[in-house]
Amino acid sequence: MAASSLIKGFLDRLFPPRCVFCRRVIADRRDCVCERCSDTVRRNIVVKINGVVFCRGCAVPFIYDGLVRSALLRYKFRGFRHYAACFGSYIAECALKRFGAAFDLVTWVPVSAKRARQRGYDQAELLAQAVSQSLGIPAAAALIKTVDNPAQSAIKGAGARRANVKGVYLPSPDFPAAGLRVLLIDDVITTGATISEAARALLTAGAEEVFAGALARAK
Repeated sequence: MAASSLIKGFLDRLFPPRCVFCRRVIADRRDCVCERCSDTVRRNIVVKINGVVFCRGCAVPFIYDGLVRSALLRYKFRGFRHYAACFGSYIAECALKRFGAAFDLVTWVPVSAKRARQRGYDQAELLAQAVSQSLGIPAAAALIKTVDNPAQSAIKGAGARRANVKGVYLPSPDFPAAGLRVLLIDDVITTGATISEAARALLTAGAEEVFAGALARAK
């Protein structure tokens, strides 16, 4: 038996692969979701979310509730960054069904530099890189976040959330936006304020069209 197979077998026994949603052990490390969750976790293609503007539409495979919410919280706050590949594949599949191959570039709604340092990664960037790999479309950092504003989850009300993100995103000086059709990725869409503001910045920079993609939307 090859050394790589021995190592894989040892790791599977020590750290067995688990479903990203329910955490049950699954048989094949190449899978990321168990059969039960694959059948029961709700998946849909969102055509319109109230509050999202400056985008041609939204592609969102899950509702932010139950097992999906728990999985996203582990991914975002507890260091389960390896979930990105699985989550990104779902977003990519949903975007293809919703929009077809309509993109020139995949990008993301960035967190602030301070928050990225504290967390150790930008969760939307990892999702975008996974979507890029699934779709075979390049990914690039098209936006920078200029303000370490309060987290949207701490802000109540759609109007207050819009005010909290107004003007916080600028186009990256290295991003050639003119004429590109951009798939903009975030983790969760709640009121639509954040992804709308990021899309506005891309259009201001000359992007031809912006499409929104996220893993989940609020109920």
